[in-house]
Amino acid sequence: MLYYLFEIFEKYNFPGAGLFSYISFRSALALITSLLISIVLGKKIIYKLQKQQIGETVRDLGLAGQIEKTGTPTMGGLIILGAIIIPTVLFARLDNVYVITMLLATIWLGLIGFIDDYIKVFKKNKEGLKGRFKVFGQIGVGLIVGSVLYFSNDVVVHKRVSNDYKLKANEKMVSHQHTTSDDQSFKWVETDEMTTTIPFVKDNEFNYKWLLGGNSSYGWLIFIPIVIFIVIAVSNGANMTDGLDGLATGTSAIIGIALAILAYVSSHVRFSDYLNVMYIPFAEELVVFISAFVGACIGFLWFNSYPAQVFMGDTGSLAIGGIIAVFAISIRKELLIPVLCGVFLIENISVILQVGYFKYSRRKYGVGRRIFKMAPLHHHYQKSGMHEAKIVARFWILAVLLAVITIVTLKVR
Repeated sequence: MLYYLFEIFEKYNFPGAGLFSYISFRSALALITSLLISIVLGKKIIYKLQKQQIGETVRDLGLAGQIEKTGTPTMGGLIILGAIIIPTVLFARLDNVYVITMLLATIWLGLIGFIDDYIKVFKKNKEGLKGRFKVFGQIGVGLIVGSVLYFSNDVVVHKRVSNDYKLKANEKMVSHQHTTSDDQSFKWVETDEMTTTIPFVKDNEFNYKWLLGGNSSYGWLIFIPIVIFIVIAVSNGANMTDGLDGLATGTSAIIGIALAILAYVSSHVRFSDYLNVMYIPFAEELVVFISAFVGACIGFLWFNSYPAQVFMGDTGSLAIGGIIAVFAISIRKELLIPVLCGVFLIENISVILQVGYFKYSRRKYGVGRRIFKMAPLHHHYQKSGMHEAKIVARFWILAVLLAVITIVTLKVR
């Protein structure tokens, strides 16, 4: 909202109003504001949760320090959601298709998580929202996001090609206002909505219509299901990771910083030209959103770091996972998710392997056997006697390493 107000001020030469035209300035404001909101608002929300006795019910799994967490306020994801939405509404352009999509996904998945937490806390049902309803909700988000990114005329992707490149039926030349390279042997062409980026490959564009034998008439039949799968996988991965104080929050903040860099270079014509990555006009507003996301996660760590004063619950974990998934898809970097979100991935895989091997061994030997002492993986290390804070710190280090590798893929091809 403030963007439009300062746009009016700028017309009348109001001192400093022009700063709002810079993405870096608005992103910095979004980051600072989200930090302040999460810390100030967080304190009040935690007090309200304590007053209402909205505490975590912990099952005794024999983990060190587990019982002490009983009664710790949950549903703290409300702090994260507020600290993301408010700065975004204040500092981003609300007519931007990417911002609208991100806000929709944030609110939708946050609501699903809230309902799940509400059933657990107020209805005293430890199972919470039925798994199928969670999946239906995630499918709904994926369906909407996939449809918007595929069918919206405001979603455009450009790629850099040599001048001797012959335009295909679904491509057209981009106006010279986007062509800023001094190398006149290259030009920008508009490609279709099915194109994404493959890491570690020189000619790194991949078109999903290849999966349909090159037929793009029904491209949405492959693109939308892929979006739905990614949303479900990453949101559940974040939910699975949220098992130790500060683990999911800190990891998500690190992932968010990497996504901010990827979004900025993809939306900046000179940087995308230099790095030879797809140029996505108007995606720069996503940098404002992800800055608020990073600020919200870091601010939440003020209360969620060991020993936690509040847990995010599914209200937060489902939302942050969905945000990461939708954001990566929007900037055409979803194939980097296995690297960037490697912590989420190994947590998910550890559960799949544990459950799968247990069922297999029970059928074959008559008794179920385990690969890990407990899944997800962070509980395996807890069972091994490692302190919770050390596990979280090491997972953060791994997340930083994976984020750096993800950024490096911009040049390593």
